[in-house]
Amino acid sequence: MALAALVSGGLLGWAVYAAVGGPGDGGTSPSASASGTASETASSRTPPPGGGDTKPSASATTRSPSASAPAASGPLEGKVVVIDPGHNPTNFQHTTEINRQVDIGTNSKACDTTGTTTNDGYAEAKFTLDVAHRMRTLLEEQGATVELTQDADRPFGPCVDERARIGNEAKADAVVSIHADGSGTGNRGFHVILPGAVNAGAADTRAIVGPSRDLGERIAGSFVRVTGSAPSNYAGAGSGLVTRKDLGGLNLSTVPKVFIECGNMRDSKDAALLTSGAWRQKAAQGISDGIVSFLRGPGTPQ
Repeated sequence: MALAALVSGGLLGWAVYAAVGGPGDGGTSPSASASGTASETASSRTPPPGGGDTKPSASATTRSPSASAPAASGPLEGKVVVIDPGHNPTNFQHTTEINRQVDIGTNSKACDTTGTTTNDGYAEAKFTLDVAHRMRTLLEEQGATVELTQDADRPFGPCVDERARIGNEAKADAVVSIHADGSGTGNRGFHVILPGAVNAGAADTRAIVGPSRDLGERIAGSFVRVTGSAPSNYAGAGSGLVTRKDLGGLNLSTVPKVFIECGNMRDSKDAALLTSGAWRQKAAQGISDGIVSFLRGPGTPQ
């Protein structure tokens, strides 16, 4: 893809990366296909070992989302950010519950999935919570009020429809769902998933498509700049951006929302990054910087 197109698409950070060469990774040629990207089915996900179905308590399944401490004063004072850590560390113990079908507007999908793991067993759900905690600290320092959709404080879930509802009911100014992919070896890099225009059943994303794209472009640019990671070589045609209409967490959102797949847990090079605390701090900073840029409005450098 031409450099000018990447810049106009909001990936200024990727332009800088390309200009300096970036770390050599022997990546394959980009593809326009979104195959291998985030899914709300468990088809390409591998659960952690062990665990059987158990029934949660009623109180646990209705617990409120994890709320931020009182926000500090700062440029984001009065802004609400919802961070959605993908999956739940104990989903694998509740396969019956997470396989329950929920309405996502266009069709029905499983409540949630187990998430994936690295080949050495580091769970996506552990990764997403760690990045979410780091982001919460960074965003609160900027004055934002931050909520998490889950904080390992419930036995499973929440389901994808509830994840969307938490952001909607919080009247969030921005929602970001944190993930790591489970694609094939050699597939590397991050991609940001944007909502497509959907108007079916309970889903109507038309009002959030534009602002969600702005949010996603700013996150993608910041993520490249801070982490040095390249956009995916297997989804998004090298842009780092993928639009989808089949994810309930996006379809049912009424506020600006995106997903980010921070890397591929099944590729050894990406896995080395995802399992590094220092790199996870960079990932949290990159995503948070994009959110800050979005919330500070038009004209803010990306």
